[in-house]
Amino acid sequence: MDKFKITGGQRLEGKIQISGAKNSALPCMAAALLTAEPVTLHNLPYARDIITMRRLLEDLGSTVLMPELRTLKIAASKIETFEAPYELVKTMRASVLALGPLLARFGQARVSLPGGCAIGQRPIDLHLAGFEKLGATVSLEGGDVVARAEKLRGREIYFDKVSVTGTENLMMAASLAEGTTTLVNAAREPEIIDLAELLSKMGARIQNAGKSTMTIEGVAELGGAEHTIIPDRIETGTFIAAAAITRGDLEITGCNPQHVTAVIDKFRETGAQIDQPNTFSLRVRAADNIRASNVTTLPYPGFPTDMQAQYMALMTLADGVAIIDETIFENRFMHAMEMIRMGARIRVSGHRAVIEGNRQLMGAQVLASDLRASASLVLAGLAAQGQTVIDRVYHIDRGYEKIEEKLRSVGADIERFRD
Repeated sequence: MDKFKITGGQRLEGKIQISGAKNSALPCMAAALLTAEPVTLHNLPYARDIITMRRLLEDLGSTVLMPELRTLKIAASKIETFEAPYELVKTMRASVLALGPLLARFGQARVSLPGGCAIGQRPIDLHLAGFEKLGATVSLEGGDVVARAEKLRGREIYFDKVSVTGTENLMMAASLAEGTTTLVNAAREPEIIDLAELLSKMGARIQNAGKSTMTIEGVAELGGAEHTIIPDRIETGTFIAAAAITRGDLEITGCNPQHVTAVIDKFRETGAQIDQPNTFSLRVRAADNIRASNVTTLPYPGFPTDMQAQYMALMTLADGVAIIDETIFENRFMHAMEMIRMGARIRVSGHRAVIEGNRQLMGAQVLASDLRASASLVLAGLAAQGQTVIDRVYHIDRGYEKIEEKLRSVGADIERFRD
């Protein structure tokens, strides 16, 4: 099993290129199931979840080619099965995104019900209730969600809670439904807009994507398309945090600053100087002293839950006390115990963490519990005195493209090794 070894105390300086957004690439790959014509996607990140989704598409009968680096050409003209098995779903919950396209195009889908998740239950009830409103019959058989429909029909669907994957799944299903579907309290993330742009290129009729109420007018069939995936806003935020926590000076290129406005605003409150040299880059220069600042995670355009752990790492070094309220997931502070092993002062009570900045972390052996927790431990290791060893870094490989190589290119002392 791979691990990271980090010797802290190195100031990061230089330029880092942002990869494509994993959380946008996955639904766009699933959308290729909606048509028999080829869908070509550019700027895919080289991350484990992309490999898993490619395997799922191939298992279903799709042909997936890589004509050039970070590009996939997906042809789903000969789908042979309609099932996403447990061995894939258990490693990547985004496998459930196959449910909407398969149901809409073929009238049937069988997807293993996702099991427990390290950061919370993350139920798919909202997806299933939405499919039923569109006219599908949904049942649970042997641990699998089985959905069937002769023809989906547009309806108004209200989400009790904002759900990104729920919005994406129902957007795709509604694109081939008869009539008009209205999604109320829909997710507003940039990844939703990116998926809508791809679907529109394929012939879908979608209005107001990225707003809380969007409409999808179903069409009889969709065609092929070519699309470039947006930059990864969470990777962008992670490197903003890396510059701040190492007292560094980084130019972050190939990003979209408009997608990280809440993150930029919050890190400026801590003292970081963040400028935008041009449309697709940021320059982040750290302050001599890090100021404590409270934060609450919220659906987009609020501060993202996927940046909470990285922000916590910074707050362990801040002057004063910071409070983090996590409102999205019920169990997303597991990284706190690992940071405490490194000398951090953190108290967790339910959805709230209180961090007393102590100005110094010490290297230690720590364990990554999920994707963003592993990123936060890398940041803590970069700032700590001595050596930090992070186990289970396969978590970080799910969503970051060669993060150790990018960090090493700007001065980090980090290496991957295997026992």
